[in-house]
Amino acid sequence: MAWTSTGSSNAELIDNMLRNGILGEVVGAVVDGSQSEAEAASERVARAMKKVDRANYVRDKRDAYQDSPQSIGHGATISAPHMHAYAASHLLPYLPPGGRVLDVGSGSGYLSAVFYHLINDPHGERQSLSSPHTESKPLVTCIEHIAQLTDWSVSNLKRDGLDEALETGQIDMVTGDGRLGYPPNAPYDAIHVGAAAPELPQELVDQLAPGGRMFIPIGTYLQNIYHIDKDETGKVTQTEVMGVRYVPLTDRKSQEEE
Repeated sequence: MAWTSTGSSNAELIDNMLRNGILGEVVGAVVDGSQSEAEAASERVARAMKKVDRANYVRDKRDAYQDSPQSIGHGATISAPHMHAYAASHLLPYLPPGGRVLDVGSGSGYLSAVFYHLINDPHGERQSLSSPHTESKPLVTCIEHIAQLTDWSVSNLKRDGLDEALETGQIDMVTGDGRLGYPPNAPYDAIHVGAAAPELPQELVDQLAPGGRMFIPIGTYLQNIYHIDKDETGKVTQTEVMGVRYVPLTDRKSQEEE
């Protein structure tokens, strides 16, 4: 179970999720292949998460390795590690080497860092779905509408050893309204939304590359994770995945009043 995955260190937290089947169960449902391929995919997610020390992305270091969400201020939270594992696993086939991902409501920067390591994992096999002219664009675009959180997340990423990725523009931290996406770096092979939208934002659908996937919670009182898949012809399919409870995807003023 998710709440039994808490560890005394970052590595133990991830190992507990592997041992408890959190990663294997999710990846097995997403990866189209044999059990050995699913296990390899689980290990790929685990490798990336082990490179990102959660203690660098939370306010209270004492609870860094608890498998539970934590407040990071300004009406925002860092999700529980198992939810980050779910998100990374559901988007894994859309995070190949050289892929492009948009992280909406990036908050602490934690999952953005995981995405960066997944995209830079040489074991990824699929090629980027984005057109060749996007090669000069960032690998990971992170958008957060609270400027103080953007600044804090940059310091978190630097503390976690990603100075060079920021300096070279492989990770692009943007302050702005994530509901509108970030057109300058589009299209994206994968889009992750870290807060619940009352309805599917069309702007994000428009910025999803053909063949790409969006992972987004939708709803107000009742919320569900959805896969938004766009095929090579541009046809969009929406699939309900599971019930969740996220903070709302809203405007800056409303969030700070929470």
